[in-house]
Amino acid sequence: MNTIRKTRENRLKRVHRYYKYTGFYTFVGQSLKRAIIPALLLVGGLIALDRYVVDFGSVFQYVTETFAPMNILLVFLISESLLGLVPPEIFIAWSHKMPQPILYLSLLATLSYVGGIISYFIGKWILTIPRVYNQVEGKMKKHLVQIRKWGGFLIVVGALLPIPFSMTCMTAGIIHYRFVNLLLFGLLRFVRFYLYAVAIFNLI
Repeated sequence: MNTIRKTRENRLKRVHRYYKYTGFYTFVGQSLKRAIIPALLLVGGLIALDRYVVDFGSVFQYVTETFAPMNILLVFLISESLLGLVPPEIFIAWSHKMPQPILYLSLLATLSYVGGIISYFIGKWILTIPRVYNQVEGKMKKHLVQIRKWGGFLIVVGALLPIPFSMTCMTAGIIHYRFVNLLLFGLLRFVRFYLYAVAIFNLI
């Protein structure tokens, strides 16, 4: 029993030394710092807008009564496939005004997940363009070494935090990150949608 415990401890120490030596902890820290501030600004901005500028409840009531749900879902899929052009929080708020909010929220999460997969293959296609390939393998090569090393963390950050998920998936496609791992880590996108829905549903 003691031998097994010591083996595990030694393994953890080796992993810790590796991450420390390769700069993984620094990379994580810098990424979290960049992500936390936008997240706080986004939530604070939504609260301020709802309180002082726009009645989100009335706006989304108008949207649900004017536009067909299928059209809105299609726009969302396109947005989530092309660099996350529209913040998903807007669509999450829209789902709250639908007859079955959880169903529509789940549809949004699924479409966001699918949009990430589409973005991944767009990234792989982009790399076939000679000019892009030369840029990536030339000027960006040193930076991409780190990204390739911790591609899983990149997907996790994109799935959970207010960073365009499409952009991180597109990057994963460009660096030839394993598709199976993308599918696995990308499932955290569902967690993000349900967590954000708790906050947004109580806000509007």
